[in-house]
Amino acid sequence: SSVARVASPSVWRGSFCPRHAAGLMSVAMSAGARFRALMQAAHRTRKPLQIVGATSAYAGRMAQNIGFKAVYVSGGGVALSNLGVPDLGVTTLDDVLTDVRRMSRVVTAPALVDIDTGFGASALCIERTVRDMEQAGAGAVHLEDQVLAKRCGHRPNKQVIPAEEMVSRLRAAKKGATDIVVMARTDALAMESLDAVIDRCKAYVKDGGADCIFAEAVTDLDQYEAFSKALPDTPLLANLTEFGKTKLWHTDELAARGVSMVLYPLSAFRAQSKAAEAVFQGILNDGTNAKVESLMHTRMQTYDVIDYMSYERALDDAQEKGGS
Repeated sequence: SSVARVASPSVWRGSFCPRHAAGLMSVAMSAGARFRALMQAAHRTRKPLQIVGATSAYAGRMAQNIGFKAVYVSGGGVALSNLGVPDLGVTTLDDVLTDVRRMSRVVTAPALVDIDTGFGASALCIERTVRDMEQAGAGAVHLEDQVLAKRCGHRPNKQVIPAEEMVSRLRAAKKGATDIVVMARTDALAMESLDAVIDRCKAYVKDGGADCIFAEAVTDLDQYEAFSKALPDTPLLANLTEFGKTKLWHTDELAARGVSMVLYPLSAFRAQSKAAEAVFQGILNDGTNAKVESLMHTRMQTYDVIDYMSYERALDDAQEKGGS
């Protein structure tokens, strides 16, 4: 059942982790329905939904514990963190599905998942990708209008397909969807006028059936306002990736321009990378890890993220009852 899938293993023998109780109460709704409800509420109230990237199930649990209502599985995060390769179309559908399944087993906050150009040239491939993502527990996916040999959204020399071809991609994605949200990402601002890109997005919604729009590499706040005015009933996502083409605007500024969702795809990963580099350097240079211990979570802080003690109590209970 869906409850068994997302529940902590501490559900063993009738006891469960109190931390997950609230999440489990909402699991009767699919991940897609939960993401859609959050997105629509954010759009209606003009209070953007903040979506934070998590490159592991552990990071996803931490984000949820802190209070985030939705998480993100980034294609770049899968490539960098789990494969050690560039985000240049190297990852496969199965690579991403592995991370989504791990996340959805222990995190009730629905995940938005990056599916690049759909993991295949044919409509059947895209339909299968979306169906597999929904079955793996994803709440939403975003599909982009780059050519198959895609590039990072904030790097040069991107190329996009004609709008009609992207509409066909979106129709295939919607065919594979039941409850999952299908978000259309456009990278066309890098080579087309704002008006032309808005026309694309209108077609993506009207003809392709996209539930929401992800305008990549926006360089001016007023561009978001132009999108939201042209598509007032369609939720809009802003991607605030660091060190890219988009400034790191505040949620209040974005809300005032009609943005419904704000994405922070690799913020935690970049911070983890910097901390890990300092620890590696310190151990190598000092011959001990004592001097970098202050950079680390304590054992109990780490345990608290995954609610380790409830697992241990379940083992103790089983042992007392003569179980294995």
